Amino acid sequence: MKTLTVRLPETLVVDIEEESRARQVPKSDVIRERLAYPARSPRSGRASSDRIADLVGSVDGLPVDLAAKKKAYLKAGGYGRKRTR
Repeated sequence: MKTLTVRLPETLVVDIEEESRARQVPKSDVIRERLAYPARSPRSGRASSDRIADLVGSVDGLPVDLAAKKKAYLKAGGYGRKRTR
């Protein structure tokens, strides 16, 4: 395993140290887990998708089948075409 040195904000270091002590695991294990699974942030206590659930469907005026036909809507809007200069 390789070693990597990084500088972190003090608040994040304190958070990692607290979790390390509470779980009785090395800080490096906590950091590796957070890098491997960023959606499971212990700070929020919820997955990323849960944190934005209240925003889903909050934009008015979008087609109801946007998720199913996203490529068609992008193509119709000119996405991917070369522009003339």
